[in-house]
Amino acid sequence: MLKIEQIKQLAHQYFDEVVSFRRHIHQHPELSFQEFKTSDYVCAVLNKYNIAYTKGIVKTGIVAIIEGKNPAKKTLLLRADLDALPIEEKNTVEYKSQNTGVMHACGHDVHTASVLGTAIILNQLKTEFEGTVKIMFQPGEEVLPGGSSLMIKEGVLLNPPVDMAIAQHVFPSMEVGKVGFRSGMYMASTDELHITITGKGGHAAMAAEYNNPLVVAATIIKDIEKQFPFAIDAEGVARNTQNHIPTVIAFGKMEAKGATNVIPESVYLAGTFRTMDEAWRKEVKEKITHIINTACETYKVKADINIMDGYPFLINDASTTDHCKLAAIDYLGKENVEELPLRMTAEDFAYVTQQVPSCFYRLGTGNAAKGITSGVHTATFDIDEQALKLSTGLMAWMVLSAK
Repeated sequence: MLKIEQIKQLAHQYFDEVVSFRRHIHQHPELSFQEFKTSDYVCAVLNKYNIAYTKGIVKTGIVAIIEGKNPAKKTLLLRADLDALPIEEKNTVEYKSQNTGVMHACGHDVHTASVLGTAIILNQLKTEFEGTVKIMFQPGEEVLPGGSSLMIKEGVLLNPPVDMAIAQHVFPSMEVGKVGFRSGMYMASTDELHITITGKGGHAAMAAEYNNPLVVAATIIKDIEKQFPFAIDAEGVARNTQNHIPTVIAFGKMEAKGATNVIPESVYLAGTFRTMDEAWRKEVKEKITHIINTACETYKVKADINIMDGYPFLINDASTTDHCKLAAIDYLGKENVEELPLRMTAEDFAYVTQQVPSCFYRLGTGNAAKGITSGVHTATFDIDEQALKLSTGLMAWMVLSAK
């Protein structure tokens, strides 16, 4: 029977190589759905360790398969994402991005390297477990429609059908050596709001000759906030005061190419809508559309409304999360396993959680003593690479201890 110490020994054995995986990927980041060289690199590692895979799924996606004894007994899916962000890296590390304006600022290099390490361990121990492990290296987590949704359409959850799915994400605000879990609802759905208001431009001094679309845009923002009042709860989550469902509607961009004395013809608004209830999600989008149309009718202007459906909410299956959490307690000790609060951020692994019992957990990667504290999506994001020793073995133990 396998013991945790055996897994830890293998994680230690492959640690330096996993770090080299992470650094290579970090040095050569590629944007969403353009991860061709990253995909080739992952395939090269899989080839080295004789792990079977299919490549070219949604162009750059890969699915690797490791069969244990009695492969048909169960199938577990592990997920890693390949893409980077359009950010210019400001770190001075030796593995700094070599691609100008592109950076692994969300830790996907860590996810991919970690899951590769887990695959190596599991492949070495495939006579020690029953079932099949399917490993999904997905493109395009950062942009709609999300590579996860496209790989699902290509059948990643089928042939063989997946019984349980696990994914992790770096968490720079959590110290290295720790992990975090939350059962049930964890992350929000995300929809994009794109609105163009077209009125009539003109000279600002000639008020009778123009119909200012900025006034309409401001009215729309105020009316939406009034329609959906919120209060911040004890976890720091914005909740609608009428039904207490976590809800965020925020506009982050208003673009009007006018001047001090020039009223523009049109105004563009861009915003986000996030929540954790599908019926409410549908209702809010209908109400937002109604608010916009009402304001435009009142001011006699036109609106082009594009509400782009984004990722669904992410829900952690209770049984699967309990299993992963107990495995983490066994592997790390109870003092290193934390409960997580709700988050209004989004993640395209949510598509998987909507179809398969899943666990999406957080991997501590910060180290305040070393000054490793920058958040994801920043130009100075980095990790304490000791997290890679923990992450490879822990995920392997989650798989190997599954019943």
